[in-house]
Amino acid sequence: MAVPKKKVTKSRQGMRRSHDKLAKGSFREDKETGELHRPHHIDPNTGMYRGRQVVEPKM
Repeated sequence: MAVPKKKVTKSRQGMRRSHDKLAKGSFREDKETGELHRPHHIDPNTGMYRGRQVVEPKM
């Protein structure tokens, strides 16, 4: 089994982990209702997608 020769410093450990952060969720404002929803997803409140009624709203 491989064993490291030297201790990994906090700086190098931080540099390695710098890409592990979580990205912010992307949201966009609906033109009609003004509420935020995910792009390329059905709006769960209205059931609309790209200006068309796709599913029945959950209200």
